[in-house]
Amino acid sequence: MKIIKTIAAVKKETRKLKGKTFGFVPTMGCLHQGHLSLMEQSLRENDVTVVSIFVNPTQFAPNEDLDSYPRDLKKDEKSLKELGVDILFFPDVKEIYPGGYSTYVQVEELYKVLCGKSRPTHFRGVTTVVLKLFNIVAPDNAYFGSKDAQQAVIIKKMALDLNLDVTIKALPIVRDTDGLALSSRNTYLSGPQREAALCLPKALRKAEELIAAGLEDAAQIKTEIVKELQQSKLVEIDYVEIVSLNSLKTYERSEGTMDIDVNNTLVAAAVKLGKTRLIDNFILGEI
Repeated sequence: MKIIKTIAAVKKETRKLKGKTFGFVPTMGCLHQGHLSLMEQSLRENDVTVVSIFVNPTQFAPNEDLDSYPRDLKKDEKSLKELGVDILFFPDVKEIYPGGYSTYVQVEELYKVLCGKSRPTHFRGVTTVVLKLFNIVAPDNAYFGSKDAQQAVIIKKMALDLNLDVTIKALPIVRDTDGLALSSRNTYLSGPQREAALCLPKALRKAEELIAAGLEDAAQIKTEIVKELQQSKLVEIDYVEIVSLNSLKTYERSEGTMDIDVNNTLVAAAVKLGKTRLIDNFILGEI
């Protein structure tokens, strides 16, 4: 595996491999099996797999956990080498955002809902860095996890609107044995918080079961999710939303109910346990 720290060196390396298909997995490091599942898919589908590790400062608000975000480069390097990744791109902040940097990319409307309500500058930072990384690596395929479904929807829309020559692939959520969606931020949780966090996947599983049994009233499904999340005093609800998958618009009430589209719906929730914010969802349809 080649470890590259500069944009010029990445471009030089990819030019040497012209004619091969490139898969790309952008990450912020502290890799877990969810990340590795994306890389495994890329390795199956492409000649060359590139992984980036970059804790992107522009997607963190001033009061968020940029400085304390978990980092473990040695462990990450070991995992990537064992997996067979071809190139690790590991730039520093000045390489990506040199002095005087002032250009940002934002997908209108989609960033304002769900996580965007409490993190209004987050997705501007995400789309900006992802577009820069796409321009640097020039991948044929790029892989994202569905745990952050809003992010995947926004990036796919950005790629479509800006005519980017890359296919965006959103892969299923990978969960721990107890059902909690894997996240680098899970390391922040204390024992009691970790136990309390299980109400999140439990609530979503119950909602999924209700839909499978024929319930299509979005308001009623949302109420059931909230009830489950309120079972623990350690859990603070950020949001529970049921939206159209690709537009991220909430369902409008019609004839007393808000009936969901069972082929195009995102059921998503975010909670806080102390200072730790967790997200989870399930999808009816495909991003």
